[in-house]
Amino acid sequence: MSRIGRMPVAIPAGVDVKVDGNTVTVKGPKGESTRTFHKNMKIELKDNEIIVTRPNDEKTNRSLHGLTRSLIANMVEGVNKGYSKELEINGIGYRATMQGSELVMNIGYSHQVIMSAPDGIKIEVPAPNKIIISGSDKQKVGQFAAEVREKRPPEPYKGKGIKYADEHIRRKEGKAGKGAK
Repeated sequence: MSRIGRMPVAIPAGVDVKVDGNTVTVKGPKGESTRTFHKNMKIELKDNEIIVTRPNDEKTNRSLHGLTRSLIANMVEGVNKGYSKELEINGIGYRATMQGSELVMNIGYSHQVIMSAPDGIKIEVPAPNKIIISGSDKQKVGQFAAEVREKRPPEPYKGKGIKYADEHIRRKEGKAGKGAK
């Protein structure tokens, strides 16, 4: 049995879960999430817990078992607490601002980089060099944060660019210079 797949998903207070066949709908204070899972997985609601079981030990069913349970747990946590990613901008003259619902970044190009948030994603800019992306869907938050970081990834010599707050950039030494023997 999958160690992750056999653990039940506890439903916290204030979160409402409906299971209709293989479609799970989760409602909470941060929003609502619906997802349909593979037909082989059996999803049950018992005693304020969600239990995922598999029909047999075939390879595909074993791999889907833990995945299904993890996705349901992420949905429950997302509508209850939410997810957030924090990005830092490093570099002279590099900064970000919010103009309405769009993120406007000056990151060393000849033009400003403008990005609008997808549905369900909230962007905050508490300081010119900090961006906080939050939402109830873990996958959407991570994907949008990766797209923002991709606009100017950190370079290894001076560390300039957009990086995650908890990311460590491996720095490289520059060239040795003329006459160094």
